[in-house]
Amino acid sequence: MGLNVATKAEIIGENQLQANDTGSPEVQIALLTTRITQLTTHLNVYKKDNHSRHGLLKMVSKRRRLLDYLRRKSLERYGKLLARLGLRR
Repeated sequence: MGLNVATKAEIIGENQLQANDTGSPEVQIALLTTRITQLTTHLNVYKKDNHSRHGLLKMVSKRRRLLDYLRRKSLERYGKLLARLGLRR
């Protein structure tokens, strides 16, 4: 159910701040957003998959905390990331 290597590398490449950046909030939020989108489509098909639903809620909470952190640290980076990922806030 996770991301394959090529997709993950592409997402990291689009959102990294410098050459070997894989841990910045932007990269983490982008990866979580992709996984949340995939899991949401899965749950539309399998409505009774409560274990995956629990994992989805945990991912959404983690993304929310990372977005709050980024907003506190740099409002400019936060705004750019929301626009790039198409998230509402």
